[in-house]
Formats: sequence, structure tokens, C-alpha cells
Amino acid sequence: MRLSQLLTAPNQLTLLRMVFVPVIVINLASGHYGWALALFVLAGISDGLDGLLARTLHQQSLLGQYLDPIADKLLLSTVFLVLSILHKIHWKFTVLVFSRDISILAVGSVLYMIAGLRDFRPSIFGKANTFAQVAAVFFVLVYQVHHTQWVSTARAFFLGATFAFTIISGMHYIFLVGHRLRAVSHAAPGSRTSDGSV
Repeated sequence: MRLSQLLTAPNQLTLLRMVFVPVIVINLASGHYGWALALFVLAGISDGLDGLLARTLHQQSLLGQYLDPIADKLLLSTVFLVLSILHKIHWKFTVLVFSRDISILAVGSVLYMIAGLRDFRPSIFGKANTFAQVAAVFFVLVYQVHHTQWVSTARAFFLGATFAFTIISGMHYIFLVGHRLRAVSHAAPGSRTSDGSV
């Protein structure tokens, strides 16, 4: 079943997006910002296309639900890190992005182990944060190709938006975790069967 899910068109596009990551890094490290920008845009297009194909072809899968955000985080986190190493993005943005993602991963893993919670769909703030990160990287790369004032302004705006939404979405995630834990604790007594099993 899992192999068949892996071979669906949406999941193949998601895996292709992962393949883009080292190629983008190589181009960034070589100073080929135009190529890095083109590949980043293609990765973004594939992100939208895999979701569209999944809905159109009725190929939504549990594997896809996990692979898609992993591919997104791998791409964005890696590019943020490399651009910071190259002094194109200030380290404070990258540290904040990594801190949020690592914290969410750690908390999610713990909650899954102790309470079986695993359905944490992205909130509106999480989606806004992802959009801000994508736009920030896009304009940072565009600025390396075209040093214009409006691109510089857009770059600064979306980096600021990334900073703000990273904090807001992180705090909202903490709120959701607390809410779901309270819901689980309240539901626990009633979820037991007559023989006491869960």
C-alpha cells in the first residue's frame, strides 16, 4: 500500500521537490543566483501542482500528508540556512525559523508518544508564515539578480513578516496543543470501555 502511495503523481512531485534542494544549494554556493531562483520557483510550482493533482485525481494519501510539509520545511529551512551562511539573510531570521520548526517537531513527537496526538493541520497563521518565508526567499534571490529599490523593499517587508508570523504561529501552536491536551484529558474517562480498556 505504501509503495503504491509513493508512486502516485502527487507524491512523485513532492519527492522531485526534495531533489531540487541540493541542486539549489549547489547553485547558491556557486553564486548562480539566477538558476537558484528559477529552481526555487519550479519547486514552488510543484508544491501547488501536487496538491491540485491529489484532489483532481483523488490520490490524497496519508503518506502525502506527511511528505508534503516535510518537503516544504526541508526546502525552506535549507535555503534560509545557506543564504544566512552567504550573508544574504540575517541570522536572526534563520535562527527563529529553525527554533520554531524544531520545537514543533519535538513537541509533536512527544504528544504522539504520550497521547497519540498526530493530527496537527497547519493553522491560518502557519500558512501565512509559510507564505511569508517563500516570499522572503523569493525576493532575497531576486535582489541578487536585480538590485532595484522595490525588490529591496519587498525583501525587507517579507523578512519582517516572516519574523512576525513565526512568533505568532508558534504561540498559536502552543495554544492549540494546550487545547487538544485538555480535550484529551476530559475525554479520557468516557473513552474507556466497560472492561476498563481504552
